[in-house]
Amino acid sequence: MTEQSDTRPSDRTGRPTVRMLPSRHKRAAQGHPWIYSNEIHMDQETRAIPPGSLVRVVTEGGAALGAATFNPRTLIACRLVATGPDTAIDRRFLAGRLRRALTLRERLFERPYYRLIHAEADGLPALIVDRFGGTVVVQANSAGMDRLEPELLAALDEVLAPDCVLMRNDSSARALEGLAQETRVAKGSLDGPLRVEENGAVFFGDPAGGQKTGWFFDQRENRAFMAGLAQGARVLDAYCYNGGFGVLAAARGAAEVVLVDRSEGALANAGRAAEANGVAGRCEFRRAEVFAELERLGAAGERFDVVIADPPAFVKSRKDVQVGARGYRKLARLSAALVAPGGFLFIASCSHNMETALFAEQIAAGLRDTGRTGRILRSAGAAPDHPVHPLLPESAYLKAQVLQLD
Repeated sequence: MTEQSDTRPSDRTGRPTVRMLPSRHKRAAQGHPWIYSNEIHMDQETRAIPPGSLVRVVTEGGAALGAATFNPRTLIACRLVATGPDTAIDRRFLAGRLRRALTLRERLFERPYYRLIHAEADGLPALIVDRFGGTVVVQANSAGMDRLEPELLAALDEVLAPDCVLMRNDSSARALEGLAQETRVAKGSLDGPLRVEENGAVFFGDPAGGQKTGWFFDQRENRAFMAGLAQGARVLDAYCYNGGFGVLAAARGAAEVVLVDRSEGALANAGRAAEANGVAGRCEFRRAEVFAELERLGAAGERFDVVIADPPAFVKSRKDVQVGARGYRKLARLSAALVAPGGFLFIASCSHNMETALFAEQIAAGLRDTGRTGRILRSAGAAPDHPVHPLLPESAYLKAQVLQLD
């Protein structure tokens, strides 16, 4: 779908107009998808607009900037959806955005397991859609996207005709938007973990009970790279979750893989994946707190040819940056101590508030603390089904380094 459809007349009347303050429109005019509350004439009439409403956004002088979802109660007040201020944001519009995203994913991947919609970068702000074959998992992380749910479900039916749609609306972002947190099936039925096909292997994710949408498609390329280093190796997969790194390493020829996580459910899914790929005999699953287990392994003199550390976010907000930074430094120190000479360390951060340069500094400091030297072989981000909006570089949340240590 091209942006030409953004100019068709709206079939809705009375859409409220939000007017920007003098000289505060330049970022939006250049294509930035967010408008902050302090950039808007937030008078009594504007404050009375119901959260999630579709609005026309104009400059102080009345020039049109586009159509947006609006929430007067949040810092990001407007999320621009279309360049035409009167564009009908309906089933037809949403289906067009879904088809555009689907065309890209089908060019990138042979099998239907991927992130289909990655929010602003795919033209649907605050919306996440992950595809697991015939099941799709949806996160509507703004009041605007929440109100569009009926139209979105109709558009998904038109474009994909999924057997099951799960609304995984339990993110912290929804609380900021004044929305309830819930997980519910909007179409079909869901019974237990879902099969995931990735990098030529089979895995299992739990969209209803696992983290986020039940699987992290963003690490796809990083998993493949590390598996390529695992032939004949002894591998440690810390924070293994459903086994995406460790089980794939075993499937690519690792001699032994130790997978550590504190979640019994995640370890069960990882074990099931090991069985499905015929590598259960080379995988050992340990339920433990990762920092404590890394310290125990270090004290025992254990060494691994490949160490993978892919933790959950240590930094939930900007106020947590310094504490989180110390956590990444400690993780780098404990992980590096377990790498055999000439071996490889993978370490990642999915905290978008942890800037790339600061993350790299903490890894370097952790290596120093352990007395190790080495070299960075690869710096990477998320897989291409997690695109980044050109004017939202801060949305490039995933950071990873692969190092060889002396």
